[in-house]
Amino acid sequence: MRRVTDDVPLLDDLMPWSAAPLRLGRSWVVAPDVPTLRARWDALLRAGGDEREALFRPSRARTLTSSVAALPGQRTSTARLAREAGPCPEPVRLAHGPFDEQWLLPDHRLLDAARPELWRVADGERQVFAVEQGYVPQGQGPALLVTAALPDGRSPAGRPGRIRPLYRRPGGREPNVAPGLLELLSARYGSGVAPEDLLAWAVAAARPSPAGCAVPLPADPGVWAAGVTLGHRMTDVQLRGARGGERPRLPGGRRPYVRAALPARPQGLAYDAEDEALLVGDGGRISPVPAEAWDYRVGGVRVLELWFDHRTAPAEPGTLEAIRPAAWPQEWTSELLELITVLALQAQLEASRADVSGAALITGDDLRATGVLPAPEASRRPASVLDREEEGPEGQLALL
Repeated sequence: MRRVTDDVPLLDDLMPWSAAPLRLGRSWVVAPDVPTLRARWDALLRAGGDEREALFRPSRARTLTSSVAALPGQRTSTARLAREAGPCPEPVRLAHGPFDEQWLLPDHRLLDAARPELWRVADGERQVFAVEQGYVPQGQGPALLVTAALPDGRSPAGRPGRIRPLYRRPGGREPNVAPGLLELLSARYGSGVAPEDLLAWAVAAARPSPAGCAVPLPADPGVWAAGVTLGHRMTDVQLRGARGGERPRLPGGRRPYVRAALPARPQGLAYDAEDEALLVGDGGRISPVPAEAWDYRVGGVRVLELWFDHRTAPAEPGTLEAIRPAAWPQEWTSELLELITVLALQAQLEASRADVSGAALITGDDLRATGVLPAPEASRRPASVLDREEEGPEGQLALL
């Protein structure tokens, strides 16, 4: 083993298969609540001809006459949108950037680049998506986040990173891990290393770099064990009760509550550091809100402000984006309280990260010497998932 060098493996070495971020093409297909998406769909279908085209917002990839297959796992029409008259597709959860769970119309006709390979391996039981965050020099925030919902890979600043499913097939089959890596680490650390352990370590130890998300691997089994324990706790917080975990909670006396009702149309967000209070619009007040939650950033951008802006930024009149709730829904307040909790817990856990800057590491050269790296090209390509039929354009069976 050598001391720390620049030869630190990238997540791209350890979890070889990845997909680029989704390219939605039009913002109206995403909303913080389901009724808004249904209202937008209905407005689109009520319009005809040129009005429908203007509302749709065609792009080079998608127009009202585009002929595309259905997304894997989704039962949506594949008729051309120009003559669509059916019900709204059932919205699905989407991780719309860091820590922001919204809803998406899962219709391939609406999305410029939906990354079907990600939809093909999504499931409600085992799959977890690791999302690299855009690199911003000196930007505050984690290099890697995880989500159980399908992520779009949006980055608040910097170039978006890659999306890496933990498993290459649904149901927790075929880990997306460089062949031989788990066996090598198990032998080095003297105990079994599961795919979830590797991801937990990456969540706890990853650091941003211009080349991508770097993941130093410690030579010391004790350092590894402590980091994996921390990473599992961070993962549980970020998954918010998905995959069999518990929803995040702060200890009694530190849980945020609404102290003054939020206005129907809040126009701004501010923080009262002395009273640990989040000020929402004119008169709305939530406390206690730890300073660490208020100032938590990804890519140097404050998460709470970004979340609030996604729900209150003005939209162009007459567009589908302008269709939104007439007043601030109660469910948004509940989601805001949970987000404060998640950010507070995440900040506390990040403060517990071990410093491996002076520790002995398993380097990229070590992994190359044992044959783990470079990962085979086949491991960088999607697996063949042929266990369910997929509908092609105009209702025909897709050829896979």
